[in-house]
Amino acid sequence: MSTANNPWDTRYSGEAFMYGTAPNDFLREQVGVLPPGGRVLCLAEGEGRNAVFLAGRGFQVTGVDGSKVGLDKAQRLARERGVKLETIVADLRDFDLGTGRWDAIVSIWCHVPPDLRASLHPRIIAALAPGGVFLLEHYHPKQLEYGTGGPPDAKLLVTRSELEHDFAGLTVLHASEGEREIQEGTGHAGKSFVTRFIARR
Repeated sequence: MSTANNPWDTRYSGEAFMYGTAPNDFLREQVGVLPPGGRVLCLAEGEGRNAVFLAGRGFQVTGVDGSKVGLDKAQRLARERGVKLETIVADLRDFDLGTGRWDAIVSIWCHVPPDLRASLHPRIIAALAPGGVFLLEHYHPKQLEYGTGGPPDAKLLVTRSELEHDFAGLTVLHASEGEREIQEGTGHAGKSFVTRFIARR
């Protein structure tokens, strides 16, 4: 996949990390809910900050993203931090999540169109091992009023009720939506409106 054809390759092509190298706040705060040492899949992992954080906490981490440039930087960050992770360049429309394969699936700012969500969410449920945990933070449609990060398209954003519907077969551990301050590199900066969700199979 060439940089010319992939806008995310272009965004990640600079030396700096677009969203910084520190993990997402919600993931860091809630990491204790993930099965210790488990197999974790990070969706839309980009430049690797969350995957590297989890690998440093002893998880077996695989990061998937459509940008080879981003995942190359993820591997560089992993080497700098002295951890190992697997990275896979793939489109989530085609990527096989497997069945009962993951102890946790992490979705941080993985904003996809409604038709892809409709197929992806059931695949996430099926891909979780018994007791496996799904953890998500996404922008809420109200984020369009803030303009501090995320895609400028309400169809790509999610609400708590949509997630509660899609993951009704799981045990919900946390579901919220509201305003919070985000400082993640130059990509996310300022007061924002987010949706947060954790559920266990």
